[in-house]
Amino acid sequence: MKHLQLQIGKKQVLYPSIFLIWLFNISAVIGISLGYMEWFTSKTPLNMLLTFSLFLLVFRLDSMKKMLLFSLFFIGGMFVEWLGVSYGLLFGDYHYGRHFGPKFEGVPWLIGINWAILTFVTGAIASGLVPRFWPKVVLGAFLMVFLDFFMEVSASVFDFWHWEEAVAPLQNYIAWFGVAFLFHWILQRFREQGNTTFAYHLYAAQLFFFVYFFFWNG
Repeated sequence: MKHLQLQIGKKQVLYPSIFLIWLFNISAVIGISLGYMEWFTSKTPLNMLLTFSLFLLVFRLDSMKKMLLFSLFFIGGMFVEWLGVSYGLLFGDYHYGRHFGPKFEGVPWLIGINWAILTFVTGAIASGLVPRFWPKVVLGAFLMVFLDFFMEVSASVFDFWHWEEAVAPLQNYIAWFGVAFLFHWILQRFREQGNTTFAYHLYAAQLFFFVYFFFWNG
């Protein structure tokens, strides 16, 4: 009975969270398409904080190991972005715009959180699709780069980040895959999992948003 109550409780949290994820992304697509780009893009920190809150609520960092891994990916994400913003290393020469909230030496704090969330989410998806260790690592890293590919077209339009050469260089995607590969190797070594259903929806909603504007802005 206790197990059944726990499962019901999880579903009561899961489905409203999925609804909110899609609501925010679809509303942004409609609003930006109707000409309210500045209003919606300026709410990016709010959207990312909501996503983070729902991630904590549903995906659950309910062990010291998960919390340490999340912290590691957050710090690692901030570090590689700092190298890029400050020295043009790894990804190329770029800088962040106005719409990601407060920054640490040019790197938005929310970007570090996004690295950690995306690693856990794509790791859960990869674990649900393939059984073996190395295919999970490769697929998880690929999913992260795949999303970034579509993000790049709209990034400067939405004042998220700007490349010195106007477009993302090839080294950006190579570096993304390399960093993501390392993060997923660590994640899969510790065999930490989360809510796969939530992971699919969060990834799909973000992919829908950026694929739509990939063709809209492209």
